[in-house]
Amino acid sequence: MLIALLGGDGIGPEVVAEARRVLDALNIDGLHYEEALVGGAAYKASGHPLPPETLDLAKRADAILFGAVGDPDCDALERHLRPEQAILGLRKELNLFANLRPAKLFPELADASALRPEVATQIDMVIVRELNGDVYFGEKGVRTTADGKREGYDIMSYNEDEVRRIARVGFETAMARGKKLCSVDKANVLETSQLWRDVVIEVSADYPEVALSHMYVDNAAMQLVRNPGQFDVMVTGNLFGDILSDQASMCAGSIGMLPSASLDAHQKGLYEPIHGSAPDIAGQGKANPLATILSAAMMLRYSLNLSGEADAIEAAVAKALAGGARSPDLGGTHSARDMGDAVLRKLN
Repeated sequence: MLIALLGGDGIGPEVVAEARRVLDALNIDGLHYEEALVGGAAYKASGHPLPPETLDLAKRADAILFGAVGDPDCDALERHLRPEQAILGLRKELNLFANLRPAKLFPELADASALRPEVATQIDMVIVRELNGDVYFGEKGVRTTADGKREGYDIMSYNEDEVRRIARVGFETAMARGKKLCSVDKANVLETSQLWRDVVIEVSADYPEVALSHMYVDNAAMQLVRNPGQFDVMVTGNLFGDILSDQASMCAGSIGMLPSASLDAHQKGLYEPIHGSAPDIAGQGKANPLATILSAAMMLRYSLNLSGEADAIEAAVAKALAGGARSPDLGGTHSARDMGDAVLRKLN
């Protein structure tokens, strides 16, 4: 089983290194790794954020463990050369259309949430985000209006097949959990969202056991902080999912705690923490590696069919937190290495 390790920029290599230490401790037969540059680091070395050799490795690998991309030194580059284009390119080239972002508060972190503890402790949900469509991949550009003004445009679109396949992922995820699915859109304003809602309703006929509800995205953002316990699984488009999943991370204590899986139709996936490259703390040992370690657990569960090992990692993280392990984002002083050590001590 080949794992591609793509550390990327900023704190990405630091957190991926800690996740690899945890994976190594499990002594999984046949698991081996290859590393490659991606993002700003790849641009500086080769002139492109997603070099051919990196893409080739990603295609050959059984799964990808990804750190983060983003480098202020590259902000002035043309858009197609910016570090962030690497992750968009991987999603598109590998057809990673379904992003799963679980958000659950570890009881020990109730005081780290932006919400009152009695509200924060309710959150236990999965956001299913479509990754290959929407404004991120639609036609975009800058044009000149008739009166000579610059005008930027980004086209949002989904076809019914794209909606249908992500809706099925949402329903299947709900079937494995509490059998509640909330579809988030803006159907009162956007034609794209009206199609989204229509197709989701059509797919719901195949899942009569799942209670389907619909919510406008602005209300969903409000409800996440008002009553997060009402949500079991949420399915939504690329743009809305990007925003709502980051919001959910702060409800759960810290953006440094949430893992994610980006999957194709055959469960091959790219696994990454939802936080960014955090260049302001890169190289200082302040990064929280737990989201990446939990992403590695998702990798074992979804792409490698090693649920027992995934459970062991998740249990070790919970025990490490219960034992007082806290990185700076959680109000503590543990370094990335210290957090990795704390997990390793609890790993059975």
